[in-house]
Amino acid sequence: MMYSVSVLLATAALFSSGFSAPVIKRANPCFVTGSVALPAEVSDGLAALEAAPVTCNNAVQVAPGVPDVTSGGIVYSSIDFQKSSLSPVGFALQTFTTPADPADADLTTLQNQLNDYLALEAGVRSQPNSSALLAKLKGPKFFLQFQIGRVNTANGVQLDVADTVDHQLTKVLNNAVGATPDELAQVKALATQV
Repeated sequence: MMYSVSVLLATAALFSSGFSAPVIKRANPCFVTGSVALPAEVSDGLAALEAAPVTCNNAVQVAPGVPDVTSGGIVYSSIDFQKSSLSPVGFALQTFTTPADPADADLTTLQNQLNDYLALEAGVRSQPNSSALLAKLKGPKFFLQFQIGRVNTANGVQLDVADTVDHQLTKVLNNAVGATPDELAQVKALATQV
């Protein structure tokens, strides 16, 4: 009798391991509307954007298949580089400014503006055939990260290498689609003002 009970238990254990509970996929945030898989560095940031929270207005599209988003009361469509005749980085220079002393900048506003751009990036990346728009939106996104790096440096915050002004400057310059030499010079000058 003892032998048959242990055989039954072993059989039950094998059977149950083959039929474990289904893995439940987490629903995408409202701004990730496409079917293309996101790279890890983008998907890893989705929870923080949802927690911000970034909300969506599905009545307005700011990119093919991507709704308008809002973070901290800042609506993406009000800071949309696509509405400007300037290059994306030129638009960012004009729009995402800081005071002469970056330590006096409003970090919350910059972070909410960045949240909007990060949400847009995730939404655009989730759509097929979006590389042209993605290439352009990276300029303003990296410029916002650059500005946040400047503000944090001016306030004495110890930064990881990826968050430093120099690292973000390189990201802006490498993603400055259509930027003029004057716009690039302005970004480089800002890098020295921390």
